[in-house]
Amino acid sequence: MKTKELRKLSKEERLKRLEELRLELIKNRGLFEAGKPPKNVKLLKNIRKEIARILTINREEELKNEAKKR
Repeated sequence: MKTKELRKLSKEERLKRLEELRLELIKNRGLFEAGKPPKNVKLLKNIRKEIARILTINREEELKNEAKKR
């Protein structure tokens, strides 16, 4: 997903997507380590990037909410 699409999701939806991505990453790493070549060479990299995007957006929102409380 693109960053704009992720920002439109609610926090609960992003957390659900984050959990799905983490499970997918574990599964694909296991297949890769077992010697099975991946269908998409950049798959692991793309999953890690999307996880980072979600974590970044969540942190930005936390900081924004903290600034509003002050």
